[in-house]
Amino acid sequence: EAVLSAAMAAEGPRSLFALSAAAVSCSMGALEQDVWALPGHLLRGLLPLLSIFRLERAEDAARRAGLSTQPIWRKLWDDVMKTRPPNSENITCWRKKFLETFFSNVLHGVLDISSDWRLNDRHFSPLLHSSPHVSQLTLCNMLQGAVELTAEHNQKVLENLASSLQILKFQHLLSSDQSIRHSLVLLLHRLIHHGSVSQVSMYSWPVPDTVLLVLILSMSAGYWRSGNALAYHSSPCGLCREEDKAQSQESAQEQAERSCYNEREHSDGENQKGSPRAPEEADAEVNRRGADACLNSALSRPRSPLQNQACEEGSSKVTCDPVGFQGGHSRCVSSQLSCRSALRKPRRRLKPAAGKKRRCLRRSRELYADPEDLYDFVFTVAREDNSGLLDRNSATEGENADHWTSSSSGSPCTGQAGCKKRGSAGIFSLKAACRFRSVSTLELFSIPLTGETCRTLSNLLSSWVSLENLVLSYNGLGDNIFCILSGLRALSHHSDCHLRVVRISDVFSHMPCMELVRCILSAFPQLHTLSVSFDLKNQLEGNRPEGNPSCSEVEIPESCLEQLEIRFPREPLHTKFLLPVLKASKSLQQLSLDSATLPCSQELGLLLEALKECNPSLKKLSFHDVNLAEHQKEVLLLLQDPVLQEITFSFCRLFESSTTEFLSEIINTVKRNSSLKSLKLPGNRLGNHRLVALADIFSEDSSSALCQLDVSSNCIKPDGLLEFTKKLEGHIQQRGGQIQFTHLRLFQNWLDQDAETAQEALQRLKAVCSVVNDSWDSSQAFADYISVM
Repeated sequence: EAVLSAAMAAEGPRSLFALSAAAVSCSMGALEQDVWALPGHLLRGLLPLLSIFRLERAEDAARRAGLSTQPIWRKLWDDVMKTRPPNSENITCWRKKFLETFFSNVLHGVLDISSDWRLNDRHFSPLLHSSPHVSQLTLCNMLQGAVELTAEHNQKVLENLASSLQILKFQHLLSSDQSIRHSLVLLLHRLIHHGSVSQVSMYSWPVPDTVLLVLILSMSAGYWRSGNALAYHSSPCGLCREEDKAQSQESAQEQAERSCYNEREHSDGENQKGSPRAPEEADAEVNRRGADACLNSALSRPRSPLQNQACEEGSSKVTCDPVGFQGGHSRCVSSQLSCRSALRKPRRRLKPAAGKKRRCLRRSRELYADPEDLYDFVFTVAREDNSGLLDRNSATEGENADHWTSSSSGSPCTGQAGCKKRGSAGIFSLKAACRFRSVSTLELFSIPLTGETCRTLSNLLSSWVSLENLVLSYNGLGDNIFCILSGLRALSHHSDCHLRVVRISDVFSHMPCMELVRCILSAFPQLHTLSVSFDLKNQLEGNRPEGNPSCSEVEIPESCLEQLEIRFPREPLHTKFLLPVLKASKSLQQLSLDSATLPCSQELGLLLEALKECNPSLKKLSFHDVNLAEHQKEVLLLLQDPVLQEITFSFCRLFESSTTEFLSEIINTVKRNSSLKSLKLPGNRLGNHRLVALADIFSEDSSSALCQLDVSSNCIKPDGLLEFTKKLEGHIQQRGGQIQFTHLRLFQNWLDQDAETAQEALQRLKAVCSVVNDSWDSSQAFADYISVM
């Protein structure tokens, strides 16, 4: 109260209403319900005087009174955050934006709530009150945020986050000790396994802590071990405990039913004592019941791909406890009954684990897990009884595979294609873990992945059926790309695979771009978006591991692909290699080709013919850093295409060797095209005079429907922009104010050379359309546009 009074006193004399509103604001604890019932004109003056906690609680009352709190939250942002958020024009709810950022800043200690009276209210906890509005959270450095969120006094905060949080990001992580990793385990288990987090993204980790990285990856995929690893303040996870209780009750009921069945069998046996074959038949029945009980116990729990594979191979041993990886675990093994025969004659209806929300495995009373071994499972060599099966599978797959894409779904990374022999240290043991809920989006940006990490990721991908979006960007994969592809191929064998978006980018390519595209698309014809991007060509490209022939002959089934982006590392664009992809992608709507070279003058014409024949639904076509200076005919053909709605020629040297007639032909072609909505021409040396000429696209005799024009990075000066504006205004006046032009992009032009003229031009333009520009310093640019200076 004193702080608010001091703040008001500093502002000078106030009206009687303002003084009364301030007094009410100081007594909101007692008057809150009465205040919410005030008329709208009174409530309007009171809302700006509330703390952020009271203001958030006033939202319903303000809505009933027909008031919006958005201007107040926007002013709070400007006063407290003092920064302009990215894409601010797209923010629809400033309340959510403010409270989400407020939560993050308080959590990481970068905001002092005592600095502003509106942030400090002794009746409210900052983290607890703002947590329901947090849908995206970034943890960084030493993961101090994870430690704070899993502290006992923040249990309610964590519960709120489990319901609201959708995106969890990690940035600039550093190595951490075991206590911090333990806090991270608790956090991930609550937010992913028992929460609503659907996306995990990791950024900028130049030297990743392998244990920490694999921990995040494995828990994102839904894997973790039971026992003390999931203890929360010395007690098991409450949600797991509830599931365990329900599962125990179910098991007890099954045990009771089994006892009744045994009693009936025993009674029947007493009546058959005279038969000489009775003892043998009774023993066989007991063995069969024991095997069935073991099988029921095993199949009632989630199964890993390795266990499924063991069943398919007909192993002579059936392990009932898939958690069995530490000493002291009880196992039930039948050496006389294979999985295959047991599956053919089940004694009771088995309950599959796949396709439902997986339960935690019931922890046995005999289970022992040393806290010091909490993270051992990450790099555990499989030591189960059927570990030898892995080597046999590797040999079998090597003999039967026609190429790398034929690897078994149960064993994605088996020594082929850049992957070392399975079983080496570092392979994630799926058998040693429980299966929980997993995320649907995984993004890794600028995080080097070693061979060991790639094999672990491949193993996880092989059964990650909930994964919908995979982004691997600048991870230094090298020949480990084959290991990742092997895991993806294994994933494609699952009928319930949900993968729809794959984006792979790196500095060096270890295989030709088109070959990688064909490999991925042949395995996942259900993909909607595929992006492959490389900066440089690896000089050793083509030296693939033995037994991994080229994918260039792989047949591509008809696909659902809608968006294809390829960035060639200065590779020649051969239409004959792209043609099979285009033919298989009848639904293709967006195609982007970047940094490709055209081996001959006819190549672009062949591509356009292929697009017209194979992709009638193509709406957006983009060329970036492709030299089109000698392809004026093809450029004009694209601009008059009646189907394309967006065309991009970015840094394509369109006017490098052109004449004035070529620019006139472009303008006249666009004027006649009523389907083209967006034309993007960044980095094509337009200069002032060509920009002014482009204004004729909107002349009175034009039938163009162009809405967006991008002329970024084109050496445009303020006087040229002003002349363009005046000419555009004249055309609009001639057309009676009827024009569809709505957006103009002007990034990285020379508008700083005459600030006054530029300001005049921009103000007049903004009365016509939405203008997006920046305060770029042209003095820092290279003087490589001499021809238009």
